[in-house]
Amino acid sequence: MRVLVTGGAGFIGSNLVDRLLVDGHEVDVVDDLSSGSTANLAGAAESEHFRFHELDVCDPALSRLVADRGPEVICHLAAQVSVRKSVADPLQDARINVEGTASVLAAAQHGHTRKVVFASSVAVYGRPVTIPVPGDAPTDPRSPYAASKLSGETYLATFRALYGIEYTTLVLSNVYGPRQSAEGEAGVVAIFTDALLRGEPTVLYGDGTQTRDYVYVDDVIDGFVRACGQDGDGRRFNLGTGIQTTDRRLHSLIADAAGAQDKPGFAPPRLGDLPAMAVDPVPAHDGLGWQPRTDLPTGVKKTVVWAATHRNR
Repeated sequence: MRVLVTGGAGFIGSNLVDRLLVDGHEVDVVDDLSSGSTANLAGAAESEHFRFHELDVCDPALSRLVADRGPEVICHLAAQVSVRKSVADPLQDARINVEGTASVLAAAQHGHTRKVVFASSVAVYGRPVTIPVPGDAPTDPRSPYAASKLSGETYLATFRALYGIEYTTLVLSNVYGPRQSAEGEAGVVAIFTDALLRGEPTVLYGDGTQTRDYVYVDDVIDGFVRACGQDGDGRRFNLGTGIQTTDRRLHSLIADAAGAQDKPGFAPPRLGDLPAMAVDPVPAHDGLGWQPRTDLPTGVKKTVVWAATHRNR
């Protein structure tokens, strides 16, 4: 099967590319390298079954590329993922996340692609009423980023109704693992890992009791691979563990794995941060046969080992 991955030079996308190649698929990557890196694709580039295309998903050339390459499935991960940047510049957020998704779907229609697998976010749920959040929970976007992701889900349903393009939406919880950057508004696992390995101070916002649902990148990739088939057509699934982990416990786990002191600093809570979040993964098990397999201590150790090995490269 030929699969095209948008955002394939990024953290999650590049890990997906590696898995698809291992599974024997032909893989094309589209990425404008605004946040991703070709270094993440160094291993993939050695495969004769891999092609890289430096291209913005909003570029009209995308339709020609998809028609030429003929992917059966497009995994759409290219996105602007910063909530704060979306608040500061909602037009740019909409250009990348709304116009970009519409562009990918138009290209899929032009190129007769069978299915689009879309990376969405827990941000679409807003402030949760029930934890873990069920997959059919009402959506309540509270940032331009969340609104743009929800818009993408609406476009998927529209193109399915118009042209018969199948889709599966995967709502990602807090994904962590190798290749995640500690720069900018990155995942807290990468930020803590980098600082603790360097012996630099770390900061918890609030009193450390805020919780999140951390899911290891390899488990998320397995969800994408499963969704590339016919299972889950026309549905949304949460990819998370359903387990709430406090910021304080996360810091302790990373400090232990890094052999560093577990003495974070504390700062006032950040405006808009949710006090708690976790998602219900059970429907993904029923619909895709998916479940998270990597517990947090194991995933953190793997992440720290990778970071320690690659820190100075």
